[in-house]
Amino acid sequence: MTHKTEDVVDLLLAQHDEIRRLAAQVENNHGVVRRDAFDRLRRLLAVHETAEEEVVHPYARRSIDHGEQVIEKRLREENAAKGVLARLEKLDCDSPEFEEMFAGFHKDIEAHARHEEREEFPKIRREASAEQLRGMATMVKVAEAVAPTHPHQGVESPTKNMALGPFAAVMDRAKDAIAKARH
Repeated sequence: MTHKTEDVVDLLLAQHDEIRRLAAQVENNHGVVRRDAFDRLRRLLAVHETAEEEVVHPYARRSIDHGEQVIEKRLREENAAKGVLARLEKLDCDSPEFEEMFAGFHKDIEAHARHEEREEFPKIRREASAEQLRGMATMVKVAEAVAPTHPHQGVESPTKNMALGPFAAVMDRAKDAIAKARH
C-alpha cells in the first residue's frame, strides 16, 4: 500500500478501506479465492490492531477528550473480534457456519472502523501536530512489521503486546510459512 502522506490517520483510513475490500471479497467468493482473501484479511487485521494498540490508542487515551472511555470501548471490540477471528480461522471457509459467523464478524468490524473514524481519528488529527502524526505513522509501520499475523485475544494493551507480541509473531510467521509451503 502506498500513501500520499505519512499521516497516521491517512495510513489507518487506507488500511480500513483495504479491510473493507477484503471482507467484501470473502463474502462474495468461495473456495480458494475466499480462503486467500480471508487469510489476507486475518493478517491485516492482526497487524493493524496490534499497531493501533501499541501506538494509536495510547496517544488517544491521553490526548483526546474522554480518551479513556473511547479507547476502552475500542479495546473491548478488538478483544471480541480477535475471539471470533480465531474461531473463523479453524472453520472450513465454505461451510454454512463460517458464512454465518463471518457475516456477523463483518458487521462488527465495520462498526468498529466507523467508531474509530468518527470518535478517535478526527480528534487525533485535531490534537496531534503534523510531526506527531508522521511519527505515529512511522511507529505504526514498524509495529506492523513485527506484529503477530494471527489474532491473540487478551493482548490488547501496549505492555502485553510488547511482552508477548514478539513470541507470538515468531510463532505466527512460522505457522504462515509452513501453511504456504503446503500449498
